[in-house]
Amino acid sequence: MTRIAIIGGGISGLAAAFELEQIRRGGRHVEYVLYEASPRFGGVLRTEHVDGCVVEAGPDSFVSEKPWAADFCRALGMGDQLIGSNDADRKTYILTRGRLVEMPDGLMFMVPTKILPTGFTPLFSWKTKLRMIEELYHPPRSVDHDESVAAFVERHYGPEMVDRLADPLLSGVYGGEAANLSVRAVLPRFAEMERTHGSLGRALLAARKKIKSPSKLAPRLFTSLKNGMQSLAETAVAQLPPACLVTDGTVQAIQPQAGGWTVSAGMQSDQFDRVIVALPAWAAAGILGNTSSELAAELASIHYSSSITVGIGYDREVRESLPPGFGFLVPRSEGKHLLAATFVHNKFPHRAPEDRALLRCFFAGSNAENVWSFSDDQIVGVVRDELRQILGLEADPLFARVYKWKSAMAQYGVGHLERLERIERLRQHLPGLALAGNGYRGIGVPDCVRSGREAAKQLLTERSLGQ
Repeated sequence: MTRIAIIGGGISGLAAAFELEQIRRGGRHVEYVLYEASPRFGGVLRTEHVDGCVVEAGPDSFVSEKPWAADFCRALGMGDQLIGSNDADRKTYILTRGRLVEMPDGLMFMVPTKILPTGFTPLFSWKTKLRMIEELYHPPRSVDHDESVAAFVERHYGPEMVDRLADPLLSGVYGGEAANLSVRAVLPRFAEMERTHGSLGRALLAARKKIKSPSKLAPRLFTSLKNGMQSLAETAVAQLPPACLVTDGTVQAIQPQAGGWTVSAGMQSDQFDRVIVALPAWAAAGILGNTSSELAAELASIHYSSSITVGIGYDREVRESLPPGFGFLVPRSEGKHLLAATFVHNKFPHRAPEDRALLRCFFAGSNAENVWSFSDDQIVGVVRDELRQILGLEADPLFARVYKWKSAMAQYGVGHLERLERIERLRQHLPGLALAGNGYRGIGVPDCVRSGREAAKQLLTERSLGQ
Protein backbone atom coordinates (compact mmCIF):
# COMPACT_ATOMS: atom_id res chain seq x y z
CA MET A 1 0.00 0.00 0.00
CA THR A 2 1.39 3.41 -1.04
CA ARG A 3 0.41 6.29 1.26
CA ILE A 4 0.54 9.81 -0.14
CA ALA A 5 0.04 13.14 1.63
CA ILE A 6 -1.29 16.09 -0.34
CA ILE A 7 -0.65 19.41 1.35
CA GLY A 8 -2.91 22.22 0.18
CA GLY A 9 -6.60 21.93 -0.69
CA GLY A 10 -6.81 24.50 -3.46
CA ILE A 11 -7.63 23.40 -6.98
CA SER A 12 -4.12 21.96 -7.51
CA GLY A 13 -4.39 19.75 -4.43
CA LEU A 14 -7.96 18.73 -5.27
CA ALA A 15 -6.91 17.76 -8.80
CA ALA A 16 -4.08 15.66 -7.36
CA ALA A 17 -6.48 13.97 -4.93
CA PHE A 18 -8.98 13.27 -7.72
CA GLU A 19 -6.25 11.68 -9.83
CA LEU A 20 -5.19 9.45 -6.95
CA GLU A 21 -8.82 8.52 -6.27
CA GLN A 22 -9.28 7.48 -9.89
CA ILE A 23 -6.12 5.38 -9.68
CA ARG A 24 -7.31 3.82 -6.42
CA ARG A 25 -10.67 2.96 -7.94
CA GLY A 26 -8.81 1.39 -10.83
CA GLY A 27 -7.45 -1.19 -8.44
CA ARG A 28 -4.07 0.18 -7.39
CA HIS A 29 -3.31 0.03 -3.66
CA VAL A 30 -3.09 3.75 -2.89
CA GLU A 31 -4.13 5.74 0.16
CA TYR A 32 -3.97 9.51 0.44
CA VAL A 33 -4.75 12.30 2.87
CA LEU A 34 -5.50 15.84 1.70
CA TYR A 35 -4.54 18.52 4.25
CA GLU A 36 -6.11 21.98 4.07
CA ALA A 37 -5.19 24.68 6.61
CA SER A 38 -8.49 26.58 6.30
CA PRO A 39 -12.05 25.38 7.08
CA ARG A 40 -12.89 24.94 3.39
CA PHE A 41 -11.40 23.45 0.23
CA GLY A 42 -11.03 25.30 -3.05
CA GLY A 43 -8.62 28.11 -2.22
CA VAL A 44 -9.40 31.14 -4.35
CA LEU A 45 -12.35 29.38 -6.03
CA ARG A 46 -15.13 31.07 -4.12
CA THR A 47 -18.57 32.13 -5.33
CA GLU A 48 -21.39 34.07 -3.70
CA HIS A 49 -24.96 34.36 -4.96
CA VAL A 50 -26.20 37.89 -4.28
CA ASP A 51 -29.49 39.41 -5.49
CA GLY A 52 -29.78 36.85 -8.27
CA CYS A 53 -26.18 37.44 -9.39
CA VAL A 54 -23.28 34.99 -9.43
CA VAL A 55 -20.42 36.92 -7.83
CA GLU A 56 -16.94 35.45 -8.11
CA ALA A 57 -14.46 36.27 -5.35
CA GLY A 58 -11.54 34.71 -7.20
CA PRO A 59 -11.15 33.73 -10.87
CA ASP A 60 -14.39 34.07 -12.81
CA SER A 61 -13.42 31.74 -15.67
CA PHE A 62 -10.53 30.08 -17.44
CA VAL A 63 -9.00 30.32 -20.89
CA SER A 64 -10.69 27.81 -23.19
CA GLU A 65 -7.51 27.25 -25.22
CA LYS A 66 -5.96 25.32 -22.32
CA PRO A 67 -7.96 22.08 -22.12
CA TRP A 68 -7.07 20.78 -18.65
CA ALA A 69 -9.78 22.57 -16.63
CA ALA A 70 -12.62 21.70 -19.01
CA ASP A 71 -11.37 18.11 -19.18
CA PHE A 72 -11.34 17.99 -15.39
CA CYS A 73 -14.92 19.28 -15.30
CA ARG A 74 -16.00 16.54 -17.69
CA ALA A 75 -14.17 13.91 -15.66
CA LEU A 76 -16.14 15.13 -12.64
CA GLY A 77 -19.40 14.81 -14.57
CA MET A 78 -19.77 18.58 -14.92
CA GLY A 79 -19.63 18.80 -18.70
CA ASP A 80 -23.21 20.08 -18.86
CA GLN A 81 -22.28 22.92 -16.50
CA LEU A 82 -19.67 24.46 -18.79
CA ILE A 83 -20.60 27.82 -20.29
CA GLY A 84 -18.75 30.01 -22.78
CA SER A 85 -18.17 33.74 -22.82
CA ASN A 86 -20.39 35.94 -24.97
CA ASP A 87 -17.74 36.51 -27.64
CA ALA A 88 -20.19 38.21 -30.01
CA ASP A 89 -19.97 41.16 -27.60
CA ARG A 90 -16.24 40.86 -26.95
CA LYS A 91 -15.11 44.46 -26.94
CA THR A 92 -12.43 45.64 -24.54
CA TYR A 93 -11.61 49.26 -23.83
CA ILE A 94 -8.37 50.90 -22.71
CA LEU A 95 -8.52 54.05 -20.60
CA THR A 96 -6.47 56.55 -22.57
CA ARG A 97 -6.08 60.15 -21.42
CA GLY A 98 -9.19 59.78 -19.30
CA ARG A 99 -11.50 58.27 -21.92
CA LEU A 100 -12.29 54.74 -22.97
CA VAL A 101 -10.87 53.71 -26.35
CA GLU A 102 -11.90 50.42 -27.92
CA MET A 103 -9.09 48.00 -28.70
CA PRO A 104 -8.93 47.78 -32.50
CA ASP A 105 -9.93 44.67 -34.38
CA GLY A 106 -7.07 42.38 -35.35
CA LEU A 107 -4.95 42.81 -32.24
CA MET A 108 -3.84 39.40 -31.01
CA PHE A 109 -2.81 40.15 -27.44
CA MET A 110 -0.73 43.17 -28.51
CA VAL A 111 0.30 42.19 -32.03
CA PRO A 112 -1.53 43.98 -34.87
CA THR A 113 -2.61 41.67 -37.69
CA LYS A 114 -4.97 44.08 -39.52
CA ILE A 115 -3.63 47.32 -40.96
CA LEU A 116 -6.73 49.53 -41.26
CA PRO A 117 -8.21 49.13 -37.76
CA THR A 118 -4.80 49.66 -36.20
CA GLY A 119 -4.01 52.59 -38.47
CA PHE A 120 -7.16 54.49 -37.55
CA THR A 121 -7.35 53.76 -33.82
CA PRO A 122 -6.78 56.71 -31.46
CA LEU A 123 -5.25 54.23 -29.01
CA PHE A 124 -1.74 54.72 -30.43
CA SER A 125 0.27 57.67 -31.67
CA TRP A 126 1.50 57.83 -35.24
CA LYS A 127 5.01 57.11 -33.97
CA THR A 128 3.85 53.78 -32.55
CA LYS A 129 1.89 52.98 -35.69
CA LEU A 130 5.04 53.50 -37.76
CA ARG A 131 6.90 51.19 -35.39
CA MET A 132 4.23 48.55 -36.09
CA ILE A 133 4.95 48.78 -39.83
CA GLU A 134 8.71 48.66 -39.27
CA GLU A 135 8.26 45.62 -37.01
CA LEU A 136 7.02 43.60 -39.97
CA TYR A 137 10.58 43.71 -41.37
CA HIS A 138 12.42 42.56 -38.25
CA PRO A 139 14.78 39.69 -39.16
CA PRO A 140 14.80 36.43 -37.15
CA ARG A 141 16.69 36.83 -33.91
CA SER A 142 17.84 34.32 -31.35
CA VAL A 143 18.23 35.86 -27.90
CA ASP A 144 20.50 33.89 -25.59
CA HIS A 145 19.19 35.43 -22.37
CA ASP A 146 15.85 36.03 -20.68
CA GLU A 147 14.40 39.53 -20.53
CA SER A 148 11.32 41.26 -19.24
CA VAL A 149 8.12 41.42 -21.23
CA ALA A 150 8.44 45.21 -21.20
CA ALA A 151 11.92 45.11 -22.74
CA PHE A 152 10.79 42.58 -25.35
CA VAL A 153 7.69 44.53 -26.37
CA GLU A 154 9.56 47.83 -26.39
CA ARG A 155 12.14 46.39 -28.79
CA HIS A 156 9.35 45.48 -31.19
CA TYR A 157 6.82 48.27 -30.81
CA GLY A 158 8.12 50.97 -28.49
CA PRO A 159 7.24 52.13 -24.95
CA GLU A 160 3.69 53.24 -25.75
CA MET A 161 2.70 49.65 -26.57
CA VAL A 162 4.05 48.56 -23.18
CA ASP A 163 2.09 51.25 -21.35
CA ARG A 164 -1.18 51.02 -23.28
CA LEU A 165 -1.47 47.27 -23.88
CA ALA A 166 1.19 44.87 -22.61
CA ASP A 167 1.25 46.09 -19.03
CA PRO A 168 -2.56 46.39 -18.57
CA LEU A 169 -3.19 43.00 -20.19
CA LEU A 170 -0.63 41.24 -18.02
CA SER A 171 -1.79 43.06 -14.90
CA GLY A 172 -5.20 41.50 -15.35
CA VAL A 173 -3.70 37.99 -15.57
CA TYR A 174 -0.66 38.04 -13.30
CA GLY A 175 -1.34 41.04 -11.10
CA GLY A 176 2.19 42.18 -11.89
CA GLU A 177 4.06 44.59 -14.12
CA ALA A 178 5.46 43.88 -17.57
CA ALA A 179 8.80 45.29 -16.44
CA ASN A 180 9.16 42.47 -13.91
CA LEU A 181 7.77 39.47 -15.81
CA SER A 182 9.85 37.01 -17.84
CA VAL A 183 9.04 36.91 -21.53
CA ARG A 184 10.19 33.29 -21.77
CA ALA A 185 7.93 32.20 -18.91
CA VAL A 186 4.92 34.40 -19.64
CA LEU A 187 4.96 34.70 -23.45
CA PRO A 188 7.00 31.73 -24.68
CA ARG A 189 5.20 31.66 -28.03
CA PHE A 190 6.23 35.24 -28.73
CA ALA A 191 9.87 34.51 -27.87
CA GLU A 192 9.75 31.56 -30.29
CA MET A 193 8.12 33.73 -33.00
CA GLU A 194 11.00 36.19 -32.72
CA ARG A 195 13.51 33.35 -33.09
CA THR A 196 11.85 31.89 -36.19
CA HIS A 197 10.39 34.97 -37.91
CA GLY A 198 11.83 38.05 -36.27
CA SER A 199 8.56 39.93 -36.69
CA LEU A 200 5.70 38.93 -34.40
CA GLY A 201 3.19 40.36 -36.85
CA ARG A 202 4.64 38.36 -39.74
CA ALA A 203 4.66 35.19 -37.62
CA LEU A 204 0.99 35.54 -36.71
CA LEU A 205 0.00 36.33 -40.30
CA ALA A 206 1.86 33.21 -41.46
CA ALA A 207 0.10 31.13 -38.82
CA ARG A 208 -3.26 32.52 -39.92
CA LYS A 209 -2.60 31.57 -43.57
CA LYS A 210 -2.03 27.94 -42.53
CA ILE A 211 -5.59 27.82 -41.23
CA LYS A 212 -7.42 27.23 -44.51
CA SER A 213 -10.90 27.96 -43.21
CA PRO A 214 -11.41 29.05 -39.61
CA SER A 215 -14.04 26.92 -37.92
CA LYS A 216 -17.34 28.58 -37.24
CA LEU A 217 -17.50 26.40 -34.14
CA ALA A 218 -14.30 27.80 -32.62
CA PRO A 219 -14.37 27.62 -28.82
CA ARG A 220 -15.30 30.66 -26.81
CA LEU A 221 -12.37 32.64 -25.46
CA PHE A 222 -13.31 31.98 -21.83
CA THR A 223 -15.14 29.13 -20.13
CA SER A 224 -16.84 29.07 -16.75
CA LEU A 225 -19.46 27.10 -14.81
CA LYS A 226 -23.18 27.87 -14.56
CA ASN A 227 -23.22 27.97 -10.77
CA GLY A 228 -19.83 29.62 -10.36
CA MET A 229 -16.25 28.47 -10.09
CA GLN A 230 -16.64 27.30 -6.50
CA SER A 231 -18.84 24.47 -7.78
CA LEU A 232 -15.72 22.96 -9.38
CA ALA A 233 -14.09 22.58 -5.97
CA GLU A 234 -17.32 21.41 -4.32
CA THR A 235 -17.90 18.74 -6.95
CA ALA A 236 -14.33 17.49 -6.64
CA VAL A 237 -14.61 17.29 -2.84
CA ALA A 238 -17.91 15.39 -3.10
CA GLN A 239 -16.17 12.66 -5.10
CA LEU A 240 -13.42 12.10 -2.52
CA PRO A 241 -13.86 9.87 0.55
CA PRO A 242 -14.45 12.06 3.65
CA ALA A 243 -11.90 9.99 5.58
CA CYS A 244 -9.20 11.29 3.20
CA LEU A 245 -9.99 14.96 3.82
CA VAL A 246 -8.59 17.09 6.63
CA THR A 247 -9.62 20.73 7.09
CA ASP A 248 -8.16 23.13 9.66
CA GLY A 249 -5.07 20.97 9.27
CA THR A 250 -2.07 23.28 9.06
CA VAL A 251 1.08 21.37 8.15
CA GLN A 252 4.11 22.87 9.88
CA ALA A 253 6.82 20.70 8.38
CA ILE A 254 7.59 17.64 6.30
CA GLN A 255 10.73 15.57 6.78
CA PRO A 256 12.19 12.59 4.89
CA GLN A 257 12.55 9.73 7.31
CA ALA A 258 12.91 5.92 7.23
CA GLY A 259 12.33 5.55 3.52
CA GLY A 260 9.30 7.83 3.54
CA TRP A 261 8.08 11.17 4.84
CA THR A 262 6.89 12.43 8.20
CA VAL A 263 4.16 15.05 7.96
CA SER A 264 3.68 17.19 11.07
CA ALA A 265 0.27 18.86 11.36
CA GLY A 266 -0.79 20.44 14.64
CA MET A 267 0.13 18.16 17.54
CA GLN A 268 0.19 15.05 15.35
CA SER A 269 2.62 13.46 12.94
CA ASP A 270 1.89 10.80 10.34
CA GLN A 271 4.01 8.65 8.05
CA PHE A 272 3.67 8.61 4.27
CA ASP A 273 5.57 7.09 1.39
CA ARG A 274 5.31 10.21 -0.75
CA VAL A 275 4.20 13.84 -0.51
CA ILE A 276 2.66 16.35 -2.92
CA VAL A 277 3.13 19.95 -1.82
CA ALA A 278 0.35 21.90 -3.56
CA LEU A 279 0.91 25.28 -1.90
CA PRO A 280 2.04 28.71 -3.05
CA ALA A 281 5.81 28.58 -3.49
CA TRP A 282 6.42 30.80 -0.46
CA ALA A 283 4.32 28.48 1.73
CA ALA A 284 6.05 25.41 0.29
CA ALA A 285 9.36 27.00 1.25
CA GLY A 286 8.12 27.35 4.82
CA ILE A 287 7.43 23.65 5.34
CA LEU A 288 10.53 22.49 3.44
CA GLY A 289 13.01 24.71 5.28
CA ASN A 290 14.30 21.94 7.54
CA THR A 291 14.41 19.42 4.70
CA SER A 292 16.40 21.38 2.11
CA SER A 293 17.46 24.95 2.78
CA GLU A 294 18.56 25.30 -0.87
CA LEU A 295 15.20 24.19 -2.24
CA ALA A 296 13.36 26.38 0.26
CA ALA A 297 15.45 29.39 -0.78
CA GLU A 298 14.68 28.86 -4.46
CA LEU A 299 10.96 28.49 -3.74
CA ALA A 300 10.93 31.57 -1.53
CA SER A 301 12.50 33.62 -4.35
CA ILE A 302 9.36 33.17 -6.48
CA HIS A 303 7.55 36.39 -5.68
CA TYR A 304 3.78 36.72 -5.27
CA SER A 305 1.48 39.74 -5.47
CA SER A 306 -1.76 40.42 -3.65
CA SER A 307 -5.08 41.28 -5.25
CA ILE A 308 -8.49 42.68 -4.37
CA THR A 309 -11.67 41.91 -6.28
CA VAL A 310 -14.86 43.94 -5.82
CA GLY A 311 -18.19 42.62 -7.10
CA ILE A 312 -20.69 45.46 -7.41
CA GLY A 313 -24.29 45.30 -8.62
CA TYR A 314 -26.58 47.93 -10.13
CA ASP A 315 -30.08 48.16 -11.57
CA ARG A 316 -31.42 47.98 -15.12
CA GLU A 317 -30.89 51.70 -15.76
CA VAL A 318 -27.16 51.39 -15.14
CA ARG A 319 -26.99 48.25 -17.27
CA GLU A 320 -28.53 50.09 -20.20
CA SER A 321 -26.14 53.04 -19.77
CA LEU A 322 -22.91 51.02 -19.83
CA PRO A 323 -20.99 50.50 -23.08
CA PRO A 324 -21.18 47.10 -24.78
CA GLY A 325 -18.30 44.70 -24.33
CA PHE A 326 -16.39 42.80 -21.69
CA GLY A 327 -15.03 45.81 -19.80
CA PHE A 328 -11.95 48.01 -19.63
CA LEU A 329 -8.28 48.02 -18.66
CA VAL A 330 -6.47 50.89 -16.97
CA PRO A 331 -2.81 51.64 -17.76
CA ARG A 332 -0.80 52.63 -14.68
CA SER A 333 0.07 55.91 -16.39
CA GLU A 334 -3.58 56.96 -15.97
CA GLY A 335 -2.98 57.32 -12.23
CA LYS A 336 -5.95 55.25 -11.01
CA HIS A 337 -6.18 52.60 -8.31
CA LEU A 338 -8.28 50.28 -10.47
CA LEU A 339 -6.46 48.10 -12.98
CA ALA A 340 -9.52 46.63 -14.68
CA ALA A 341 -13.27 46.26 -14.58
CA THR A 342 -15.35 43.53 -16.19
CA PHE A 343 -18.97 43.98 -17.27
CA VAL A 344 -19.90 40.51 -16.08
CA HIS A 345 -23.49 40.72 -17.36
CA ASN A 346 -22.05 41.09 -20.89
CA LYS A 347 -19.16 38.63 -20.62
CA PHE A 348 -21.33 35.91 -19.06
CA PRO A 349 -25.03 36.79 -19.42
CA HIS A 350 -25.85 33.81 -17.18
CA ARG A 351 -24.23 35.65 -14.26
CA ALA A 352 -26.92 38.29 -13.72
CA PRO A 353 -30.66 38.74 -14.30
CA GLU A 354 -31.64 40.90 -17.25
CA ASP A 355 -32.51 43.80 -14.96
CA ARG A 356 -29.12 43.83 -13.21
CA ALA A 357 -25.67 45.13 -14.07
CA LEU A 358 -22.82 43.21 -12.44
CA LEU A 359 -19.33 44.69 -12.45
CA ARG A 360 -16.14 43.04 -11.26
CA CYS A 361 -13.42 45.51 -10.34
CA PHE A 362 -9.79 44.54 -9.83
CA PHE A 363 -6.76 45.83 -7.92
CA ALA A 364 -3.41 44.01 -7.85
CA GLY A 365 0.26 44.48 -7.02
CA SER A 366 1.19 47.91 -5.73
CA ASN A 367 -2.30 49.18 -6.59
CA ALA A 368 -3.76 46.62 -4.17
CA GLU A 369 -1.16 47.32 -1.51
CA ASN A 370 -2.01 51.04 -1.65
CA VAL A 371 -5.58 50.33 -0.48
CA TRP A 372 -4.98 47.09 1.46
CA SER A 373 -5.42 48.73 4.86
CA PHE A 374 -8.69 50.38 3.83
CA SER A 375 -11.98 49.06 5.19
CA ASP A 376 -14.36 47.35 2.77
CA ASP A 377 -16.52 50.48 2.70
CA GLN A 378 -13.49 52.62 1.87
CA ILE A 379 -12.45 50.28 -0.95
CA VAL A 380 -15.98 50.38 -2.36
CA GLY A 381 -15.73 54.17 -2.12
CA VAL A 382 -12.55 54.11 -4.23
CA VAL A 383 -14.27 51.88 -6.79
CA ARG A 384 -17.33 54.12 -6.98
CA ASP A 385 -15.21 57.24 -7.31
CA GLU A 386 -13.17 55.83 -10.18
CA LEU A 387 -16.22 54.35 -11.94
CA ARG A 388 -17.71 57.83 -11.72
CA GLN A 389 -14.60 59.31 -13.35
CA ILE A 390 -14.28 56.65 -16.04
CA LEU A 391 -17.90 55.78 -16.84
CA GLY A 392 -19.82 58.73 -15.44
CA LEU A 393 -21.54 56.24 -13.14
CA GLU A 394 -23.31 58.16 -10.38
CA ALA A 395 -25.93 55.62 -9.24
CA ASP A 396 -25.83 53.94 -5.84
CA PRO A 397 -25.04 50.23 -6.07
CA LEU A 398 -27.57 47.62 -4.97
CA PHE A 399 -24.78 45.62 -3.33
CA ALA A 400 -20.99 45.39 -3.14
CA ARG A 401 -18.67 42.62 -1.99
CA VAL A 402 -14.93 42.97 -1.36
CA TYR A 403 -12.53 40.02 -1.50
CA LYS A 404 -8.87 40.26 -0.54
CA TRP A 405 -6.26 37.70 -1.58
CA LYS A 406 -2.89 38.12 0.12
CA SER A 407 0.21 36.94 -1.80
CA ALA A 408 -1.92 34.79 -4.09
CA MET A 409 -0.65 35.59 -7.61
CA ALA A 410 2.73 34.15 -8.62
CA GLN A 411 5.10 36.51 -10.43
CA TYR A 412 7.26 34.83 -13.05
CA GLY A 413 10.24 37.15 -12.93
CA VAL A 414 13.16 37.30 -15.36
CA GLY A 415 15.09 34.03 -15.03
CA HIS A 416 12.03 32.08 -13.86
CA LEU A 417 12.61 29.09 -16.15
CA GLU A 418 16.22 28.79 -15.00
CA ARG A 419 14.98 28.87 -11.41
CA LEU A 420 12.55 26.04 -12.19
CA GLU A 421 15.45 23.98 -13.54
CA ARG A 422 17.32 24.49 -10.25
CA ILE A 423 14.20 23.60 -8.28
CA GLU A 424 13.77 20.40 -10.26
CA ARG A 425 17.41 19.36 -9.72
CA LEU A 426 17.03 19.91 -5.98
CA ARG A 427 13.69 18.09 -5.89
CA GLN A 428 15.25 15.06 -7.50
CA HIS A 429 17.48 14.73 -4.43
CA LEU A 430 14.30 14.24 -2.39
CA PRO A 431 12.65 11.07 -3.76
CA GLY A 432 8.94 10.87 -3.15
CA LEU A 433 8.39 14.65 -3.26
CA ALA A 434 6.32 16.45 -5.91
CA LEU A 435 5.42 20.12 -6.24
CA ALA A 436 2.19 21.51 -7.68
CA GLY A 437 0.47 24.89 -7.82
CA ASN A 438 0.53 28.25 -9.57
CA GLY A 439 4.16 29.07 -8.79
CA TYR A 440 5.74 27.06 -11.57
CA ARG A 441 4.39 26.73 -15.11
CA GLY A 442 1.11 28.63 -15.27
CA ILE A 443 -1.09 30.50 -12.81
CA GLY A 444 -4.53 29.89 -14.31
CA VAL A 445 -7.05 27.25 -13.24
CA PRO A 446 -6.16 24.93 -16.18
CA ASP A 447 -2.47 25.11 -15.30
CA CYS A 448 -3.17 24.36 -11.65
CA VAL A 449 -5.36 21.37 -12.55
CA ARG A 450 -2.65 20.05 -14.87
CA SER A 451 0.09 20.49 -12.25
CA GLY A 452 -1.92 18.63 -9.60
CA ARG A 453 -2.85 15.69 -11.78
CA GLU A 454 0.67 15.39 -13.20
CA ALA A 455 2.19 15.50 -9.70
CA ALA A 456 0.04 12.53 -8.67
CA LYS A 457 1.01 10.54 -11.76
CA GLN A 458 4.67 11.47 -11.32
CA LEU A 459 4.84 10.09 -7.79
CA LEU A 460 3.31 6.78 -8.82
CA THR A 461 5.69 6.30 -11.75
CA GLU A 462 8.91 7.32 -10.01
CA ARG A 463 10.85 4.65 -8.23
CA SER A 464 9.95 4.57 -4.55
CA LEU A 465 12.30 5.53 -1.77
CA GLY A 466 15.12 3.18 -1.05
CA GLN A 467 14.92 1.31 -4.39
